[in-house]
Amino acid sequence: MNKKALETLEYPKIISRLVEYADFSASADLARQLQPSSNLEEVHRRQIATREARLILSLDVDMSFRNAQDIRPQVGIARREGVLEPGELLAVKNTLIVSRAVRRVLDNLAAEAPQLSSLAEGLPVGLGLVDLISKTISDRAEVLDSASEKLSAIRREMKVTYERMMARMQRYISDSATARMLQEPIITQRNGRNVLPLRAEFKGRIKAVVHDQSSSGATLFIEPLAVVEWNNRYRELELAERDEIRRILAELSRRVGDHSDVLMTMVAVMAELDLALMCARYAEEMDATGPTLVPFRDRPGKHPGSTIRLFKARHPLLDPQGVVPIDVDLDEETYALVITGPNTGGKTVTLKAVGLLILMAQSGLHIPAQSGSILSVFEDVFADIGDEQSIEQSLSTFSGHVTNIVGILQKANSRALVLLDELGAGTDPQEGSALARAVLTHLLDRSITSMVATHYPELKAYAHTTPGVLNASVEFDLRTLKPTYHLTIGLPGRSNALAIAERLGLPEPIITAARADIDPTDLRAEDLLDEIHRQRDLARNAREAAETAQRDAEAIRNQLADRLDKIEDERYALLEKTRQAAENQITVLRDELESLRRQLARARQPLEVVDQVEEIVEELEEEVAQPIVRETPKKPVRKPKGPLRLGEKVHLRSIDQDGVVTSIGEEEIEVQIGMLRVRARRSDVMRTGEPAGEEPQQKPKPRQGKITLPPTHDSPGMEMDLRGQRVDEGLDALDRYLEKAYLAGLPFVRIIHGKGTGRLRESVRDALRDSPFVDRFESGGDKEGGEGVTVAHIKQH
Repeated sequence: MNKKALETLEYPKIISRLVEYADFSASADLARQLQPSSNLEEVHRRQIATREARLILSLDVDMSFRNAQDIRPQVGIARREGVLEPGELLAVKNTLIVSRAVRRVLDNLAAEAPQLSSLAEGLPVGLGLVDLISKTISDRAEVLDSASEKLSAIRREMKVTYERMMARMQRYISDSATARMLQEPIITQRNGRNVLPLRAEFKGRIKAVVHDQSSSGATLFIEPLAVVEWNNRYRELELAERDEIRRILAELSRRVGDHSDVLMTMVAVMAELDLALMCARYAEEMDATGPTLVPFRDRPGKHPGSTIRLFKARHPLLDPQGVVPIDVDLDEETYALVITGPNTGGKTVTLKAVGLLILMAQSGLHIPAQSGSILSVFEDVFADIGDEQSIEQSLSTFSGHVTNIVGILQKANSRALVLLDELGAGTDPQEGSALARAVLTHLLDRSITSMVATHYPELKAYAHTTPGVLNASVEFDLRTLKPTYHLTIGLPGRSNALAIAERLGLPEPIITAARADIDPTDLRAEDLLDEIHRQRDLARNAREAAETAQRDAEAIRNQLADRLDKIEDERYALLEKTRQAAENQITVLRDELESLRRQLARARQPLEVVDQVEEIVEELEEEVAQPIVRETPKKPVRKPKGPLRLGEKVHLRSIDQDGVVTSIGEEEIEVQIGMLRVRARRSDVMRTGEPAGEEPQQKPKPRQGKITLPPTHDSPGMEMDLRGQRVDEGLDALDRYLEKAYLAGLPFVRIIHGKGTGRLRESVRDALRDSPFVDRFESGGDKEGGEGVTVAHIKQH
């Protein structure tokens, strides 16, 4: 990509923001080297990595590189047979631990994030370095006594020697005869030897070796002859300890060097994985979406086959709360756009936004635009934006722009994008306008996708009459004398100079004289353009008012539906309570009838009256057995705004479960629910928080001889864990669970029974064969637990 265009479009600022999300230095360095790619396959690979990383973030799994370090310099030292310090070896260990944890997470998410999981296969498993370093180096980066038997023995002897030496020297401090000769009752060190501070006037009174004296000469630092041998031995042990530690570190470093290639690859892979997470976090921060990237396509005429369709696009470096989203949608016949409008109206921002979003997309970053945006992958992007005057090079603004345009025309081809701001500005308007038209014609003849911002009215007519070119304009509010920053495709900008001058108070005679000097044709064109803009504003305001009214109506309908829902809950509860009471009374009445029948039988009395009463009771019992059907109030169906995206949280109506979108097909959508993946029809999937809409009511079929429960039941969950239960207890719980799953309308459930001896598994499967609620069952998949799990498909009613 053209380096000057990257600077002009402020691509380095995007990279600086991306680097802020790095967890360790290797990924930060990789992000700083990130450049847009012109290879479609590479760009797709990067976009998929970002998409999968966003999915991982949405699943809230513990995957972080915060404790990792870029250990490549240390590994390089070990490869050259250098010796690493304990802190450096500890860094190697911590980085290996992070690598192992990340590998485990991505192995479990192989189905959801196949590309990142495949990349994670470059992370090592089982090198043995973590355990080896843990046994040798403490968390405080100190070599442990257990690192070797020799080191342990040396340190034990050092401890004994030190204690005996200190005990001897302590006698000089404790003995009153010698204590008075000391400057202070302390033991200190000089030149690596333990010494006592002796007052100079007592020199020679204690047989000792003088190692130093104070700057005043009043104190001599002596080593009593009685402890010289102990000091010598202690010093020898210190040197032996140093040599043994050096040997241990050298051995550990050699082991690190043996795996240098693997460790170098590991850091590179971890940097790529963290870069994907960085892109995902940045995308979440911007509320960005992944664009659809397409190749150049064959088009008739001079059209290069490029595609630019950006919806609700925002400049990523501007405050998202204040920026006005724009639509830049070039139709099948357009490959050049001429943007006109007032100064500070947003022309330059529009050019920069389009160029920067294309660079971001080709770098693998998601872009702050609405889902469904489509972009071609350009081989290069060129931009001439801003004031290019240079005192050092004796270039005026015009000369600077022309110099840039000359360079662009020499390098650009039909697969490039050219962005030109204020084309032809900085010189005589007539010549500048002619030059601007000539440059734009040259770009069109060479089939180069172009976007041009200009003030020249001649380019408006040029764009209107030239195939492949389209007018666009940024708006200006004459009431506030401020730009609105709205971009309108298809209409040129209006000339507001006279209107602005009039609003600012320029005398009316001057305004009238100015109008008289303008060509009447131009005035009529401006008046017509004003009317088009006015009508379009009216239509837009009417549409916004209609949308607001529709939202208000939907809100009111939802409120009324909620109220009806509560009323229906109360009605249902009251009727159910009454039915239960009637059922209890009928039970009592049957008991009394049975008692009366026995008494009449013993008394040899006729039973016709009792039989008649029993018939009446049976009729009442049948009426009471009819279920109370809860009527669901109809709610308005609201279609989702925009297509579903991968990683978006959704709700499945049929099983009343929340999940995350992992795959989108033409007819079906795959949703991750916990550890399960479910394929559902598009009509069954709705965004979390979206009204469920109207669903067909099915009247329940009561089973003869039993009281049929109402059709609305809470879901018992998609899984049941029977591990640790006795067979009889587990089968009782299983029967209750299957009935609840049947009543809740679940399509399938997972029964976890473990492998063990297989007795519980066989008992469960025998029960499933006999269950009236189960259609069929099968063993769990490899990622669901295999033979330790049985998936039962529930009959639908």
